[in-house]
Amino acid sequence: MAISYRLQIATPMPSVEVARVLRDADLQTGLLDDAVPVEQILDEGVLSERGTWVRVTESKPKQWDPVVADLGFTPTASVTFRMGHSHPVHEQQDDMIALTAEVLNRVPGDAVLHFQFEVIWLLRRDGQLTLNERDDIWPPHRLALVDIPYRRETHAFD
Repeated sequence: MAISYRLQIATPMPSVEVARVLRDADLQTGLLDDAVPVEQILDEGVLSERGTWVRVTESKPKQWDPVVADLGFTPTASVTFRMGHSHPVHEQQDDMIALTAEVLNRVPGDAVLHFQFEVIWLLRRDGQLTLNERDDIWPPHRLALVDIPYRRETHAFD
């Protein structure tokens, strides 16, 4: 089974704009191939230089969706990060955090980054960003990638 993470965002921006932000954010990180078309990010997704598959989709969750039911917001866009086999997972997770931080800087709204609805890595609600308290998830080098104010607090799905 593939290891995948999802960044789900409740934003007034359409998913095509979120994909554009992700592509433009890569200009800061350099993790995706040069000149990736937005359409590719939306359609089949793209591979990062370390083999992480990244795709943006429009979200239309049901009321029973854990993000809606447990966290109290309805995502409108999702970014999926599926870890590849060509590089160590922890390196791909570093890339995921670098891209996520750039997206959070540019896309407004509530957001959650989670591992398969099991572990919440970060949660932004009402403009307040919280990062999981686990140091194995957030070692110092990953914390340094987040350049917006945050506090440490662990959240969970019911």
